[in-house]
Amino acid sequence: MDERDLGARLQQARLQAGLTQQQLCQQAELSYSTLTKIERGAIKSPSIFTIQRIAGAIGVNLDVLLGGGAHTASPSKSKLLRSKTGVRFVYFDINGCLVRFFHGAFTRIAADTGASIDLIERTFWHYSDQACRGKLTLEQFDAELAKALDVPSIDWMDYYLDTVEPIAAMQELVQWASERYQVGLLSNSMPGFIDALRARELLPGISFDAIIDSSVVHAIKPEERMFAEATEAAHCPAADILLIDDERPNLMAAEKSGWHVLWFDESRLEDSLARIRAALEPEENPAR
Repeated sequence: MDERDLGARLQQARLQAGLTQQQLCQQAELSYSTLTKIERGAIKSPSIFTIQRIAGAIGVNLDVLLGGGAHTASPSKSKLLRSKTGVRFVYFDINGCLVRFFHGAFTRIAADTGASIDLIERTFWHYSDQACRGKLTLEQFDAELAKALDVPSIDWMDYYLDTVEPIAAMQELVQWASERYQVGLLSNSMPGFIDALRARELLPGISFDAIIDSSVVHAIKPEERMFAEATEAAHCPAADILLIDDERPNLMAAEKSGWHVLWFDESRLEDSLARIRAALEPEENPAR
């Protein structure tokens, strides 16, 4: 296993355990810089003793991080259902499905810098994919944004976190779904953003069964690699997975990978919630 694979497995195991990087550092008695470098794949051949301490703090076998084992489902997971359509695992998109942020963040930056919202949006989207792939660090992204807006510096994560708004009804639905099915997050996210959202309790406070972060996978939706990684992490056939997303290209790519798909449209929130619940209606007599 190379350093990036190890880092991706470590981050996924940490997120599934509901731990922030700071919490894991405290429990494993590890420096923050060391952990972040391991997760980024920046340390070549980290000490096996360090990895063993991390595994112990997360509560998984060492083989899980080294690629030789799989996570063991909790006892409650054995009671989870299958929907009438065959779904056992549900992936939720984050931005646009669980939280909204674009207009608030862009408007706040415009007010603080005097730049036009059009310029802010164009610059953001020009560099966003690179940052979400992990090809640009957050510091590099901030530098490009500041340069375009002709300001000394800017902190995109601060603006994002200060203006992001949870979509409460969807977050409640995630909780509801997690009591019946395995659930995960599948997100195009810049480095550290999922951790930050969870630390501020802006995402549902549950233990997700898988978290696929584009900045760790080094691919973004709708690229095939994202769905291949997510299928492997779900530990079930593609035909058992449902993606809930607000972007049509992502849904088309998931469908091509053999998944079930469902479009979320916040402008028709009640209708979207009803369709999700209908899609997750359990089969009447599941096999025991």
